[in-house]
Amino acid sequence: MRPQKNEFALLLPLDTRWADNDQYGHLNNAVYYQLFDTAINKFLLNQNLLDLHNGDDIFVVAETGCRFFQEIAYPEQVLIGLAISHLGNSSLRYALGCFTERAELAFAAGFFVHVNIHKHTREPKRIDAGRREKLQPLIRSTDLEQDS
Repeated sequence: MRPQKNEFALLLPLDTRWADNDQYGHLNNAVYYQLFDTAINKFLLNQNLLDLHNGDDIFVVAETGCRFFQEIAYPEQVLIGLAISHLGNSSLRYALGCFTERAELAFAAGFFVHVNIHKHTREPKRIDAGRREKLQPLIRSTDLEQDS
């Protein structure tokens, strides 16, 4: 299923770069993962859910996936749709969509699974109540990246 913008809790604008295009004239597949990763980390940093220098917890990627529907190319600005489809004890699953300003349907849809771990021991760590409160508004009841 090709997600629509209105299915996401948040849309984050990101610029594509000249080097993002491949020899076929569209964004290289790996660039979508970079855009998704950038949007997630931008959200985490903006919400003070991640402190790269002084925090004891970090989120690491345990699994990712992406489905491509249509080509897009530089110099297009993209909007990355972000939602949380599952919030567990120590992990969460993001549903993601890649859009342009003029398009209501996603050019690509994906997911990232983050595991919250202790920065030094590398052991999974429960996502605390304060972080959960900031993540709750992004939760959507359906897993947007799955087939229907």
